[in-house]
Amino acid sequence: MRTVRALSAALLTLGLATAPAVADSSAAPSRAGTSFRTATEIEQGQRATASGSTGDYLYWSFPADTGQRPTVRATVKLPDTHAAQTWQIDVYDGLRRRQACQYGAQTRTAAADAPSVQLACVLRTVRAWSEPWANDPLPGTYYIRLTATGVLTSDLGLPVDTEVRADSKDIGGSAAVDGSLAEPLVPGIATRSGDQRENEAVLAGLQPQDGWASGWWSDRWVWTAAGGMLAALAGIAGYALTRGTGRPARVPPSA
Repeated sequence: MRTVRALSAALLTLGLATAPAVADSSAAPSRAGTSFRTATEIEQGQRATASGSTGDYLYWSFPADTGQRPTVRATVKLPDTHAAQTWQIDVYDGLRRRQACQYGAQTRTAAADAPSVQLACVLRTVRAWSEPWANDPLPGTYYIRLTATGVLTSDLGLPVDTEVRADSKDIGGSAAVDGSLAEPLVPGIATRSGDQRENEAVLAGLQPQDGWASGWWSDRWVWTAAGGMLAALAGIAGYALTRGTGRPARVPPSA
């Protein structure tokens, strides 16, 4: 009995000791990296904040999978007194290729003494596969870079507070392609074998909640199968309507 009680107390103590660590790991990130290699990882739908200075380059990274159309939003809270400033948000894929924004205010100029500026970038839909020469978004890690591009010397170093968030809309089979990547574009993952990936860290460790898509399945298969069944039923119905139901006319005997 004493052994059981001691074991229970030890487990309870261990649980209380590890509880703060679990809470901290689930908390929203409150800092940003200063380069691609030190980018702060965030989950999609997670709000991340960071304090910095005007003129700094701030970096975050997030995973995006096949069929998703990511949207990145950023808010910069400016100091009480400042000159006009131009801020810009850029998104890069795992190969550090800058991805174009379909729409959204990627660059905005804040008027003098404006309290804040808001930016947004809606990317193209992530494809499962692409030609080597194309610049299509592919599954893997995506990097967010936030910085001021037009700043007077007097404003350099002024404190700012930033907030970023990445979300995605699932586009589905309308964006499906034939083919898939051997590995997602996660920096470091393609140069390691399967055993090494389990024991060694890569430059970006986050992945979608359901894992990376294999690339071959999409709801396009459902629509294709449904279309085939409807075509077969239409053929059967058409045959039944055109074959006729009456008995053939009797041919009179020849004289």
